[in-house]
Amino acid sequence: MSTRRKKNEPGPDRRQDRVKIRQLPAGVPGLDEILGGGLPEYSFNIIAGAPGCGKTTLAHQIMFANASATTPAIYFTVLGEPAIKMLRYQQQFDFFDQSKMDGSKPAIRFVNLSQIVLEKDLGAVLDEIIEQVEAIHARIVVVDSFRTVVRKAQSEAAAGKTSEMELQGFVQRLALHLTSWQATTFLIGEYVEGELRDNPVFTVADGLLWLYQSVERNSIVRKMQVMKMRGQESVPGMHTFRISGAGVQTFPRTFGLSEETGHVKGKRRLSTGIARLDEMLHGGIPEGESLLLAGPSGSGKSTLGMQFIDEGLRQGEPGIVAIFEELPIEHVQRARMFGINFDKPQKDGKLKLIYLRPLDLSVDETVHEIVKSVKQIGARRLVIDSLVGFEMALAPGFREDFRESLYRMIAALTRLGVTIISTVEIEEDFTSMDLSKFTVSFLADDILRMRYVSINGQLRKMLMVVKMRRSPHSIDMHEYQITRKGLVIGEPLRGYRGLTSGIPEPWSVESGQNDPTLRQDRPTQPATGLPRKRPRKKR
Repeated sequence: MSTRRKKNEPGPDRRQDRVKIRQLPAGVPGLDEILGGGLPEYSFNIIAGAPGCGKTTLAHQIMFANASATTPAIYFTVLGEPAIKMLRYQQQFDFFDQSKMDGSKPAIRFVNLSQIVLEKDLGAVLDEIIEQVEAIHARIVVVDSFRTVVRKAQSEAAAGKTSEMELQGFVQRLALHLTSWQATTFLIGEYVEGELRDNPVFTVADGLLWLYQSVERNSIVRKMQVMKMRGQESVPGMHTFRISGAGVQTFPRTFGLSEETGHVKGKRRLSTGIARLDEMLHGGIPEGESLLLAGPSGSGKSTLGMQFIDEGLRQGEPGIVAIFEELPIEHVQRARMFGINFDKPQKDGKLKLIYLRPLDLSVDETVHEIVKSVKQIGARRLVIDSLVGFEMALAPGFREDFRESLYRMIAALTRLGVTIISTVEIEEDFTSMDLSKFTVSFLADDILRMRYVSINGQLRKMLMVVKMRRSPHSIDMHEYQITRKGLVIGEPLRGYRGLTSGIPEPWSVESGQNDPTLRQDRPTQPATGLPRKRPRKKR
């Protein structure tokens, strides 16, 4: 009997025979997601970057997160700052735990290799590292700065005292010994990207994390890239990170986009808190959609946003307002002018005002902060006030990718079922009707346009629905006013042409456009007062 497998017949599943690599938590918020789940156990890693970009802090944070009595860690220093000086600064971070360094068998030990590196060869350095690791059965090993060891070996090779092959052999033996002792290793070095091709360290390494720091005008931007991580799928690209009192915090580019929520947009409608506007939207804003509210300064965009949040609070729907142009206390005071009380909902945990105004902000940080707040209070409504202020709060380098970043942010939030109103200021020129200077109108499911119109010597306000992606909407242009109760929308503006230009003109009597029998939302019919062409009879 033939045992040959047919062409399309699947072979045996050998995945159960594969070695499962356990992953260690990085202890750095967001980094596990970037790495693809965590740090591969027993891996040989490099943390590279220019001075001051956070390499040592990152290594310490990973070490303190994983070191314990059963998984001891050892930190080798080489010709850098002494351990006592290093710890003086590192203990300022929240992750620092002095108890892990106390006792007769501390979980973390520091060993200085400077003297051996200066006086002896690579073989002696390797022997000392192996001896110290074996003595305490270290499971986490850090060498800072390994770049110093390599530089000394390269200078000796240039002088003819050793060879490049010895350096490569040293690195390979070091990786082999540490892996055989089941140690997860981190080599820290001040490398430049030009060394990637010729340096043997990068060939042997299982993982390579590259940290960047750049100064753009008056802003400092820090980014991280996982250039290499064997055996797992890391998130490609540059990821923003920040160093604060808590230590390093990373902000993955895919934050909020990877989890499956199962939310379907538009299952129900949310009231805006303005009855006439709900009619224009044919029942309100579809749940989970993003609405762009565009208009000039003073047209009432923020006021409409306040009414939208206030209506949600009355319906038992928590809300968030992300503010970029005023302080939260000023926003609350302004809402009070329209009879809206935001103090009590904030105390009850139903409303959160997020003030984000640092001038080196990244979009990914903003998404992280908003998503965290959404999950914290179970928010169903969000107002971003405004996109212009948001852009100004970003570091200059992030402004170049504003459209792409905004797309990721809106996608992440609407996936959670949050209904968003984003305000954007438009400069009126009374010759056209722009929707946004950012060309981001395609990101919005729905668009409302506010504008000023000059009628009878008065500067009036007009509102129209430009777009609704999943439903019909009113085609009328309504006049509105801002009163003590907020926006009050009046009747459709009739009898004018060129309303969208901001400088309308009355229609002539002969056109029929002033006919009082014209009804709302009904397309204009041919004027009855004008002669109609009769079809010619066929001969």
